[in-house]
Amino acid sequence: MILIQGVSKKYGEKFVLRNVNLSIGAGDFVSMIGPSGAGKSTLLRMLIKESVFHTGKIFVDGEDIDFIRGNQIAQYRRKIGVVFQDFKLLPQKTAFENIAFALEMVGKTTREINEIVPKVLALVSLEDKAHHFPSELSGGEQQRVAIARALIHQPKILFADEPTGNLDYGTGWEIIQLLQRINNFGTTVVMATHDQTFVNTIRRRVVALEDGMVVRDQAAGRYVS
Repeated sequence: MILIQGVSKKYGEKFVLRNVNLSIGAGDFVSMIGPSGAGKSTLLRMLIKESVFHTGKIFVDGEDIDFIRGNQIAQYRRKIGVVFQDFKLLPQKTAFENIAFALEMVGKTTREINEIVPKVLALVSLEDKAHHFPSELSGGEQQRVAIARALIHQPKILFADEPTGNLDYGTGWEIIQLLQRINNFGTTVVMATHDQTFVNTIRRRVVALEDGMVVRDQAAGRYVS
């Protein structure tokens, strides 16, 4: 599903990633952890084509992403889902409209939108918040809308960059449980997080990065730093 081979990246003379090798199978739930600056978010940005790498290869669903250029990037991103720490919702649009906008961009009809959007809102338990604006939603609800938007094209892979970073523990745990439920439906989930408590609780595969290198790849169980 995802194959990372000898990937390195530098900013000036400083390595951000050093010879990273990683294989993630279909249906996996992988937590990437490490201190700030370890390279977690940089690696995710490469996987979604927001950043380039200097050496190595990355294959996603069998495709060499180094050859994805220009207008092909938008098409590639429709095959994956991405969730960010800061939600990235359009403030002038309701929850329904934020999700619908992603469908409008690919030419879906009003009828199709009205069929699809309620289903993903139900998946994230926000049917009653469809016509609320982001400012009327809690942080956890905003993140649920962002997750619903990321799922709108039924991606095989969901990338989540610090999805609980702006949330309190209880709300963050609800988001982790939602990601687990999505993973149980068959979607591969790759999450970058600094919260070791969540990682210990879900007991799934953990990849630890430090100074741009993979220092531990633990299949399951409790992570010990």
